Amino acid sequence: MQRFPHHLLPMDPQVCPPPLSSSQSMISSLDKSPISTYKPSHSRNGSTGSSKHAKQSRDWEVMDDVHYLEMNSIPGASLDLSIPGICEGYLMKRRKYPLKGWHKRYFLLEKGILKYSKTQQDIQRGKLHGSLDVSLAVMSINKKSKRIDLDAGDNLYHLKWTSTALYMYTEHCLNPFLFLHHCHPSQRTPSLSRHSHRAPSVAESMAEYFDASEVITCETSSEAEASDESGLSDITTTSNSEPEEGHGECLLTSLLPVEVILFCRRTTLPATSKDNSHIGIMTILYNNIGKDLSRVSMPVALNEPLSLLQRLSEELEYTDLLDIANHIDDPYERMVYVAAFSISGYAWASWRYRYKPFNPVLGETYENYREDRGFRFISEQVSHHPPISACHAESENFTFFQDQRWKNKFWGKSVEIISSGQVNVTLPNYGDHYEWNKAVTCIHNVLSQQRWLEHYGEVVIRNTKSDICTCKITFVKSRYWSSDNSKNEVQGVVLDQAGEVVHRFGGLWHEGIVCDTFSTPKCIWKPNVQPDDHFQFYGFSRYARELNELTPELKAVLPPTDTRFRPDQRLLEEGKVAEADKRKDEVEEKQRERRKEMAKRGEEHLPRFFRKATDEAGREVWLYNGTYWKIRNDPGFAQTENLHLW
Repeated sequence: MQRFPHHLLPMDPQVCPPPLSSSQSMISSLDKSPISTYKPSHSRNGSTGSSKHAKQSRDWEVMDDVHYLEMNSIPGASLDLSIPGICEGYLMKRRKYPLKGWHKRYFLLEKGILKYSKTQQDIQRGKLHGSLDVSLAVMSINKKSKRIDLDAGDNLYHLKWTSTALYMYTEHCLNPFLFLHHCHPSQRTPSLSRHSHRAPSVAESMAEYFDASEVITCETSSEAEASDESGLSDITTTSNSEPEEGHGECLLTSLLPVEVILFCRRTTLPATSKDNSHIGIMTILYNNIGKDLSRVSMPVALNEPLSLLQRLSEELEYTDLLDIANHIDDPYERMVYVAAFSISGYAWASWRYRYKPFNPVLGETYENYREDRGFRFISEQVSHHPPISACHAESENFTFFQDQRWKNKFWGKSVEIISSGQVNVTLPNYGDHYEWNKAVTCIHNVLSQQRWLEHYGEVVIRNTKSDICTCKITFVKSRYWSSDNSKNEVQGVVLDQAGEVVHRFGGLWHEGIVCDTFSTPKCIWKPNVQPDDHFQFYGFSRYARELNELTPELKAVLPPTDTRFRPDQRLLEEGKVAEADKRKDEVEEKQRERRKEMAKRGEEHLPRFFRKATDEAGREVWLYNGTYWKIRNDPGFAQTENLHLW
């Protein structure tokens, strides 16, 4: 029996159900009544009848509802009408023009609607290239070539995989929807964005200028001929949501391996966030006016179930901007995309002013391996006093690293979060090394329920390998008489060596950035749409909800120092606040005892995955030592000596 790769196994039964067992059938309640819903005939029936096609057509099998039910029917079984959750990932889709060739597109199947776009970010923003109601489609499969065709009459999708396991898993995801809710059409959801009722924002009004980078894979003429087994031309959808594809030469610019990967990640948390209005925060803060709050122990009810190490990883939600930048020859335009990436790292803050992240203990680590986004990330708490968090991420398109020292200062009504240390990004295609500082984050009205958050200050981006251009970004500080529409404003310019403005961009850091000095004005970046229930789950975005997920596959490979094993944080995520508070005290006490024992022995803590160094400007920095992924691969952390932090 063939096993799925570990990273393909469903991680949450509510999100991606396991394959149907022999005891699970989808049949009997359909009875023998005719199906009234119109189902288009498969357009393959009108194809040319060459001998080659006749031979190839024998490999195709039309999976209509009756055929599928016969294959899966068991006498006495009942129909399972439960809706599978979200399945998504990159698939290969036949190009519309030219007909020969395939390109990689991100697909999402949710409640029977199959949507696709260029990236996961585009899907989340509602920028779709097309959508199809699978329940109205005929699905034809070719197991020999690992192909699936979906024909809904006005839409025809040709999809393929390079992995048998992925092919089987995707067939399982699609099949139930071929004939569900015929019985319950009222439960189908339209393919329109669920946020379509929202008034368009400033960034959305510029969406017509948005132009994501094309990701195309090519094949040889022989491969194209072999894959064109259906003898069909691609049919252009009647929807005008998908622009015509480029006509030029195909370039192999795939950001991820050609192997198609399906990812099933959780979309919610085990428990909703708890009200913390009863916490005597006024007493805690007034006793520590002007002090560094990172040294003050807070009740766990004031925390969100993420640590500062995971917060660093949130800055990589929009790495597609760096993927684009690594393929732009113009250094001034390239700087605009790097600047947009630096701004995107603040977008989370618009929804996260009610809770604070956990302060990591010394030696704590966090790994974020994102095959779907093409990068892997590691962070470690390398110093306790002053608290310093270091991180490093790598991709074939960029390297990202920083070490941050946070200070939280309370000034009576507001708390300022001041971060020192430089953010660094390198782009391998051009040998660039960009570095920049961070803006100040301030939470206003911290003692009331009418809190609000803003960023302010100037951020300067420099390329240490070239002085051809610099970038200055201003996060505009709000005034008390300012309207809500003018809050969160950000302005930026790219300057040449003479200090002249080459590009100008701006917008709102929670809504989007537009550059109006390109040949065609363009929306460079928009944040992903927040889940409808974000207020119930700490204001977490979909990306943030994935950060603390712990699956059996991860448990087997992570070091025990990983944040996901931290008991107080895990208990808070599960809604067990009282137990979390008790374990938080235990974790902090264990850390104090460990430091005392080391002091008695005259020992100093040595970080495991980062080393202290001095940069070109003479500043102290913490750099990745290159060992984490090697140990993870061989011999594995279970075979090494690890700190016992919990």
